[in-house]
Amino acid sequence: MIRSIDILFAFFGLLFGLPILIIITIVGYFDTGSPIFRQVRVGRDKKPFVLIKFRTMKTDTASVASHLASASSITPFGGFLRKTKLDELPQLWNVLKGEMSLVGPRPGLFNQQELTDARDKYRVFDARPGVTGLAQVNEIDMSTPELLAQTDAQMLAELTIKNYMKYIAMTLTGKGSGDRVKKN
Repeated sequence: MIRSIDILFAFFGLLFGLPILIIITIVGYFDTGSPIFRQVRVGRDKKPFVLIKFRTMKTDTASVASHLASASSITPFGGFLRKTKLDELPQLWNVLKGEMSLVGPRPGLFNQQELTDARDKYRVFDARPGVTGLAQVNEIDMSTPELLAQTDAQMLAELTIKNYMKYIAMTLTGKGSGDRVKKN
């Protein structure tokens, strides 16, 4: 049932969001010269997939988890995209393709070994990664890998249609802060 909802929301989100996607892409060209950000992430069953987002950091920023990146790497337009969570919109394509769900554990990087080990322990990789979830709306990010993995496991164990809709509504209304970056 959740997969069907994912497909419907992703399809209509992309369809009705197309004008916004186009505007952000155009502005992004002026901001960084490369508005689309692609990065290999750890997916379901630890299989790699290419996550797609709008670029919020300078193009020469190291490929590390957000909490390890410097705040000075975020462009002014990127800051706006992060604050409004519009940088996440292209992930609807990942959802439509079946690589992600709207609700699930945020996909980590392959170089985040501590997080991968903790998620292995709690069987978090049995599920599709998500755009949002319990950890995100409670401002738990990848800087606390054990807590994040525990929270992801709790969310997956308690995931119902009601909770699924609740996490989406909380995200859309601004609950949570997204991935934090280091302050300079």
